[in-house]
Amino acid sequence: MRELTAAGHEVVLYDNLSTGHRRFSEGYEFVEADIAGEVRLAKALERAEALMHFAASAYVGESVTNPRKYFRNNVEAALKLLDTVLASDVRLFIFSSSCATYGIPQVLPITESSPQAPINPYGATKLFLEHALAAYAVSHGLRSVSLRYFNAAGAHASGSIGELHDPETHLIPLALKAALGVAPPLHIFGNTLDTPDGTCIRDYIHVSDLGQAHVSALEYLAKGGETTCLNLGTGEGTSVATLVAAAEKVTVRKVPHSYTEPRPGDPPVLYADAGRA
Repeated sequence: MRELTAAGHEVVLYDNLSTGHRRFSEGYEFVEADIAGEVRLAKALERAEALMHFAASAYVGESVTNPRKYFRNNVEAALKLLDTVLASDVRLFIFSSSCATYGIPQVLPITESSPQAPINPYGATKLFLEHALAAYAVSHGLRSVSLRYFNAAGAHASGSIGELHDPETHLIPLALKAALGVAPPLHIFGNTLDTPDGTCIRDYIHVSDLGQAHVSALEYLAKGGETTCLNLGTGEGTSVATLVAAAEKVTVRKVPHSYTEPRPGDPPVLYADAGRA
């Protein structure tokens, strides 16, 4: 939202605050409501030209243990959102998709034409909505960009907004907090994987770069761009062990950690070819 405002766009935030935080909306017009609430959403869309959809449950491990939540939130509620959009004048749509749609890659780096075969319910729900958007582009002229995030990391340069999860589940803040002694030792999922150091490899992209990508995607559609999908990553894979070493370097402290079994539904290696973006 900060990148959109800096680019001169007027922003209306629409959130049910199930995982969000009201204080981050200060300075912006804010509507507290659910995406499946058709009346409230229709009202909010009356003066909108485009919609960016971020409202989804987003934990791979949880999607394996509680798939019902993911299909309800990420598919059922999202289809109601799309129905409301189609009934409005909005025909520009930015979708927060995921590299989880690819599953275990056959070739690295992953391109947008790589096979999509998700191995967890989270990835399956994201792929479902990509298919829905492709269909609605043909039937209703709803032009969209599906942005396939790799691993988002970091905080806004101002320090005014950043990661704030309860409980925290993301690797970098957990490693830093473990080093500082304000969180338990870090649990690393797997150290015997088929990777150079045995730990998972991921492509970490800064959240401000993700924000700028959304602005660019909106401008692309506003200029007449057609429906497309884009990888958002750095093109480099970083292992968990390498990230732990980096956390130790910047904190000048050891990161206490232990290893557990790899999580079901977690591919060993994922990193992007982001050339198209």
